[in-house]
Amino acid sequence: MTPSTPRKGARRGADIPDDVRLGLSQGRLQSVTLVEGLAVDQAQLLRAVFPDLQSAVLAAAAQVCERGILQRMGGMASLLFDALGSAGTAVCQAHASDTVRGWACFMVGNQPDLTLAERLAAIRPLADDAHFGVREWAWMAVRPHLARELDAAVVQLTAWTENPSERLRRFACEALRPRGVWCAHIAAFKQQPEAGLPILSPLRADASVYVQDSVANWLNDAGKDQPDWVRALCAQWLQGEPSAATRRICQRALRNL
Repeated sequence: MTPSTPRKGARRGADIPDDVRLGLSQGRLQSVTLVEGLAVDQAQLLRAVFPDLQSAVLAAAAQVCERGILQRMGGMASLLFDALGSAGTAVCQAHASDTVRGWACFMVGNQPDLTLAERLAAIRPLADDAHFGVREWAWMAVRPHLARELDAAVVQLTAWTENPSERLRRFACEALRPRGVWCAHIAAFKQQPEAGLPILSPLRADASVYVQDSVANWLNDAGKDQPDWVRALCAQWLQGEPSAATRRICQRALRNL
């Protein structure tokens, strides 16, 4: 099996076959489920991809691998960037393993001295990656920077809502969810979700279910703090003859209200 070949019958946790687990940890296979992605031995993967790394880096990587998954991904990325710089980022970004490309995401996120525009340009190909996991790592890796420069991030990501790629349109929305998954909340959007409308409004009738789900989840997040605002916005979007996409978004947005 090659990394570009889909695998069927992916299993869970301890049921992952030893040959699949080994292939994942040697960078020969891509994960097909979140559980497989979490089962990767990242220290072994690091040795397979960068066999010439100094022993001190490998020893530090073994300690990083004792952390939770986000700290593990970020820690491996920091070690690699310190050891190899931007050249290491390029190697990771081009690798067949989705986990290694995930390291590249966090190398972009951890890289110092980038402007917001430069960071978004660097993460863009990874945000448009064919693998679902890499796309998730992409927004998680840069979200802290987006949250720190929220107004500028909204302006720059609004342009992404018109991109032909549904993956990039979805990134524009998903990266700035008020609550999100596995990430810190964005307090400003919890208090004033209307500040996200420049991104949400262009996507309210998006034809992609992938994008629709992200918009609905953004509004569902907002509804936990500002339920009346979400109800009013959906009522506005549903006036006249809304598209099936808009109706689906609003139905999912209001599911907990």
